Amino acid sequence: GRSLLGGAGGGFGLVWGTRGGWRLAGVPVSPEVVLGVRARARAGREAPISMPCETPSGCVSMIVDLFSGAGGFSLGAVQAGFDVAVAADHDPDLTSSHRHNFPRIPLLLRDLSQIGLTALLSEVNLTADQITGVVGGPPCQGFSNMGRRDVLDPRNSLVARFFGMVDELRPPFFVFENVPGILTARFRQMLDDSIDPLVNHYTLLGPLVLNAADFGAATERCRVIIVGIQQPHSPLNATTISTPATPTTVAEAFCGLPAPLTEKRSRANFGWQTIELADDLNAYALSMRRPPPCVSGSMVRQAHAERRVSGFQPTRHSSAVAERFSKVAPGSRDSVSWFPRLHPDRPAPTLRAGTGRDRGSYQSMRPIHPVAPRVVTVREAARIQGFPDWFIFHRTKWHSFRMIGNSIVPAMARAIFEYCRTQI
Repeated sequence: GRSLLGGAGGGFGLVWGTRGGWRLAGVPVSPEVVLGVRARARAGREAPISMPCETPSGCVSMIVDLFSGAGGFSLGAVQAGFDVAVAADHDPDLTSSHRHNFPRIPLLLRDLSQIGLTALLSEVNLTADQITGVVGGPPCQGFSNMGRRDVLDPRNSLVARFFGMVDELRPPFFVFENVPGILTARFRQMLDDSIDPLVNHYTLLGPLVLNAADFGAATERCRVIIVGIQQPHSPLNATTISTPATPTTVAEAFCGLPAPLTEKRSRANFGWQTIELADDLNAYALSMRRPPPCVSGSMVRQAHAERRVSGFQPTRHSSAVAERFSKVAPGSRDSVSWFPRLHPDRPAPTLRAGTGRDRGSYQSMRPIHPVAPRVVTVREAARIQGFPDWFIFHRTKWHSFRMIGNSIVPAMARAIFEYCRTQI
């Protein structure tokens, strides 16, 4: 066996058993007990991390969220005190829960390659002079190191489309987000050409490569960020975007979450489960339990008041797969599926998104739970990504993981918005 939690009193601790199980002081224990002990032990040794407040400041500064997906940018904007004038995306599955999470934010399902931003705003009775910022993360699959990196992927043209829409509106600021693969030699000229119409109108910061773990998230997720502030403006300083935070571990992120529902009980929509708010939750877990903001819907607010949380649908594994998963050491990979097993004392690797119906309906590679012999639940993935417990995803695990894996980490989005606020 191998001890992963030292303790006083002659060897008390968590031990990874030789048969793939966990023992606490020599007694077999459940995965949820293991993660609770790990997270509470670390919480006692370290200062709480700083996490966002969920209440908007009431500022009337309005942004447009393009390629909005699940709403990571919108959530970060609301947390930073911005109003979201409108969100737009073409995918009805990725935006399926918008009406629950953000019913007060208009959502337009539009092909953004076929409509101008001025026309988009007119659909919600807004004009260009009412908009403070335009933000968005155009589809990244054509650039991603996890994909084919196809220069002919038609989705690549949406990068130029995003900057073209910014040029059309010329708002006080914009924020662009994508994967690091867009900076490789194969795609960098395309990116530079796309930005070129804006260089005489905006002071640019970036491209920067930012890691979500540096913003307190429980994932090593690097993303390219470009910020533009309307000229005239002095040079921008990247070091003021955030104060480096202590990365959150998987054990801290999962603290207080129960096991998945049984298959019979999971047939209810969204995989709801009632959870208890324990007295000994760490700072990160407590932040995930904060109340939803005023832009959220009645279903979300009622569920939070009743301590109901979604995303606990189980995944069926054969006994052979479960046995194989149980023997994978934390931090390594399953030799057959190549699924990574999460390490309780580290942030998770980047969560993958999978594809929609138009791209073959491929399921994402889901990491294995650090203790239980199963893949993570939707809610556990949401905790890794930093989505609060009130946030609802799709009824299915497939589209829920697409929503999470495609989204910017809300804590990173908030920090970027707070930086932009100081510059405009």
